[in-house]
Amino acid sequence: MKFEFATATRIIFGSGTASEAVPIASEMGKHACIVTGNSIERVRFLIEQLREKKIECVTFSVSGEPTTAIVKSGTEAARTNECDFVISIGGGSVLDTGKAIAAMLTNHGELEDYLEVVGKGKPLTNRAAPHIAIPTTAGTGAEVTRNAVLGVPEYQVKVSMRSQLMIPTIAIVDPMLTYSMPPYVTAYTGLDALTQLIEAFVSNKSNPMTDGICREGITADGRSLQKAYENGHDANAREDMSLAGLFGGLALANAGLGAVHGFAGPLGGMIPAPHGAICASLLPFVIETNVQALKARKPDSKSLERYNIIAQILTNNPNAQAADAVEWIKNLCTVLHIPSLEKLGLKKQAFAEVVSKAHKSSSMKGNPIELTDVELAEILEKAFDNNNL
Repeated sequence: MKFEFATATRIIFGSGTASEAVPIASEMGKHACIVTGNSIERVRFLIEQLREKKIECVTFSVSGEPTTAIVKSGTEAARTNECDFVISIGGGSVLDTGKAIAAMLTNHGELEDYLEVVGKGKPLTNRAAPHIAIPTTAGTGAEVTRNAVLGVPEYQVKVSMRSQLMIPTIAIVDPMLTYSMPPYVTAYTGLDALTQLIEAFVSNKSNPMTDGICREGITADGRSLQKAYENGHDANAREDMSLAGLFGGLALANAGLGAVHGFAGPLGGMIPAPHGAICASLLPFVIETNVQALKARKPDSKSLERYNIIAQILTNNPNAQAADAVEWIKNLCTVLHIPSLEKLGLKKQAFAEVVSKAHKSSSMKGNPIELTDVELAEILEKAFDNNNL
């Protein structure tokens, strides 16, 4: 057996740990690029404390999901202000933008040189600039992953910039920062985390280290997502969800993903829908189809038993089978008001294009079995209609 495990140099987890960002930042440099969401007020405390340490700050706001144009603009701002390190504080879009900016600060050429699918896919040659990643949502795990997912509107697709050299230097995961998430964001990000944990657990690239992380993450997500959705100030539930998000990131970075994310990349570039909502609408039907395909073509696959284990964790029933996991997830999606792909903006006439693009997605390589075009289309058909939930 041989495997590797790569992550941030240091991970700091726990309520109140965001206060540790400034002492750490003061050792990184004198000019900070602070990447955040729409609200600069959220990082006002950080800017003031950094300036007390004689650290100059330039802020860069990310509105919506990141695109290549946004990253180029942020990189230009960071270079113009001679920034020598990055602090990203926000959701997955903010963290991905921060990773891409940090990488471009230390690597020559154009952004497209390093993009998969639509670019040259060249490897980074230099480690990204020092980067402190602080999530304010619980789901993407972007604070510990090696890629940045960027939209390319002219191609109607999302692609990755990917390298171990992009993993943030420091990840600070403070569950208290997630208390302000509205219920629908809690639902979307929490189901994204669950999807990542499930896909990494059944992935053909899984290893003993990611297996343990996935089991713990699925347990935490399964017992606390609905609680966090119903009461955003439930401290135990928020801590569980932050842990699930972190563990999902650790798992996917080292074991890969599967068909849900194979679809989510192309769909994210074709319809104006949140990534987590797309994943949630697909998850039960991908599991259902994977199990059927494995039973028919790979009955000895370890992933079949792993789907049963997932069911046993989620339902807290030692005798549960994969079909029980599908029903459990469908019921949860109903409770959390997850919209269908149709309501998220997908048109039936786009199915063939989605299937074609999904086949090319790097995430598909981790799926426990190669799915046929017919099977992929069937997944879309089921997720398209909310009556299937």
